[in-house]
Amino acid sequence: MADKKKKPKTYGTNIDFNAFNLRPSGAYLDDIRRLREELTVTLTGFGSGGRSDDKDKKPAPVPLETKDTLESSMEEARAAADELLREVEARGAAISPSAPKTEAEKSPEKPDLDKLLAELDSLVGLEDIKKNVRSLINLAKVRKLREEHGLPTPAMSLHLVFMGNPGTGKTTVARLISQLYYAIGVLSKGQLVEVDRSGLVAGFVGQTAIKTGEAVKNALGGVLFIDEAYSLAANTGENDFGREAIETILKAMEDNRNDLVVIVAGYEDLMEQFISSNPGLESRFNRYFVFEDYSGEELYKIFLSMCDKNKYTLTVEAQEYAREMFNALYAARGENFGNARDVRNIFENVVSVHADRIAADGDINERDLTLVMREDLEKASLM
Repeated sequence: MADKKKKPKTYGTNIDFNAFNLRPSGAYLDDIRRLREELTVTLTGFGSGGRSDDKDKKPAPVPLETKDTLESSMEEARAAADELLREVEARGAAISPSAPKTEAEKSPEKPDLDKLLAELDSLVGLEDIKKNVRSLINLAKVRKLREEHGLPTPAMSLHLVFMGNPGTGKTTVARLISQLYYAIGVLSKGQLVEVDRSGLVAGFVGQTAIKTGEAVKNALGGVLFIDEAYSLAANTGENDFGREAIETILKAMEDNRNDLVVIVAGYEDLMEQFISSNPGLESRFNRYFVFEDYSGEELYKIFLSMCDKNKYTLTVEAQEYAREMFNALYAARGENFGNARDVRNIFENVVSVHADRIAADGDINERDLTLVMREDLEKASLM
């Protein structure tokens, strides 16, 4: 029978421990060195008659063929360890340059606190919110420092209630707070997980706790942001499981008090009813941020920032018309006023009208692509 062709042995960079998402690659160096030493000792003492402290027992004879096979295998293993160590040490303890990092190896840089605060200050309007956020961050920062110095820290809830109409910047501020908490070490990751009732409540018994638990799990180390949270307390029928979601969240807040922040948001009057619907909510949410509607001038500034971000420039006439339009929009606002959401809709309409106007021109230059005329705004306001 013909000898089977041996497959080439592969070591070194072909061995990717990181792919198994175990320990940092550098942690394997000691294991490899220890293995090599054990192999060397074993090879040296193989078949020598057993341990020196066990003289009364006679070792069982080892068949010559078995001994040769074991010695050969161990020699190959030691050679593999030698080669792997050489390559690892040459690469600075990186087993494979392209290998994905394990969780232990990942050490993302924390966001810069000053940059985050500057971003907060750059938001249009929201002056009271900005002051409240800065005060909250200062309080959390000092509390963290007191903990590090072994000083007593009074009980403090970092969970928040955001109250206001849609489009007033609640989600934007929540995202900044999650990053700010991370920057000062209050949270371990700083991600924002945004959900509403549909992301927490299921239609069958026993499923809501699982669904809510999954959302909490994704938010651990960061902020769970629940929009229109009042809908969880609304009794919509016999099989309403919103209250089960509330109880699951309250338990998670207690179990993960050191690495989970929950922010609930919605209309002011409905949020007040929501918090008062459950004693557990009242005890855990004692800090309220009220987001006022944007003024006409603030809406205009938001519109200009959208234009600037997307490289659109308004003529003087277009700017005058836009300012008048947003002041009128604010004066006529009703229950369904969308604030910045309405501005976004108007901006998208302007972009569409602008595109229709210049598309008919056979000779379009860069100025045409960026310049917004008064007529574009007039047509967009009628859409």
